[in-house]
Amino acid sequence: MTATAAPTAAPFRFFDVQVVRTLRLGPSMLRITFTGERLAELASGGRDQRFKLFLPQPHQAAPVFDDMGDGWYAAWRGQDPAERPLMRSYTIREQRHDPAEFDVDFALHGADDPASPGGGPASRWALRARPGDRLTVLAPAVEDNGGVDFRPPPGTDWILLTGDETALPAIAGILAWLSPGTVAKVWIEVGHEGDRQPLPSFADTEVDWLVRDHAAPRHGEPAVDALRAAELPEGTPYAWIAGEAGTVKAVRRHLVGERGFDRRAVKFTGYWRRGASEEELLAELTAAATGTAGK
Repeated sequence: MTATAAPTAAPFRFFDVQVVRTLRLGPSMLRITFTGERLAELASGGRDQRFKLFLPQPHQAAPVFDDMGDGWYAAWRGQDPAERPLMRSYTIREQRHDPAEFDVDFALHGADDPASPGGGPASRWALRARPGDRLTVLAPAVEDNGGVDFRPPPGTDWILLTGDETALPAIAGILAWLSPGTVAKVWIEVGHEGDRQPLPSFADTEVDWLVRDHAAPRHGEPAVDALRAAELPEGTPYAWIAGEAGTVKAVRRHLVGERGFDRRAVKFTGYWRRGASEEELLAELTAAATGTAGK
């Protein structure tokens, strides 16, 4: 059953949405545009705005919740895993108000490779998505919300951004948000030449695309190697790093330990981790928060 949605004062609310259209952006990325009756109430903060996307189980036409009120998370955790919606974190790539729509770019992680099918449930769902398919999202109802991490402090002289294709939508949103005159140095790791995208910005940007060598060792660190060889601007930096958790940690270690960045000026987020599903990562975070890790 479906309960009453969270109060309007809550910073995040549930929205029922449906697919409008899909657009292949390159070998590794697929854009899906969503609409919904109440999207005028969705207030993206732009930049790297994240939200929760809930997928139905294969036998369901839409996600099924026991509770969509303030206690939704405990109720969701307590649902039968065979019925519980699959939860994933994504970035609102762009929101429009006339018509009321928003775009989400999905990294496919090889889900469409018949020789070596990969990807997770969200990637596989995205490949099969058709207009009218239904999802539920937990998204912001106020622009200044905890789902925006990119917040350079006063006194920042220049911006450093780095990530892989999973971070590409957030990087694109950040670059579109930056003011004229801002200096931004960007490194983006992708799987194919065809994954490059136009990244419009009013800022003074320099973007280096790092195309992975698929014949190289799986655990290479092209982003770290590129940063080590880079000549960085003078002044006070603010760094934003996202993507695969191991690479994110290595980049942060380089910036703080070898480049002397202030730890407080480095925002880092592991969007995914090799060999781990989001359910496993969520379970780890929950165990750490409740003090049950290792018990």
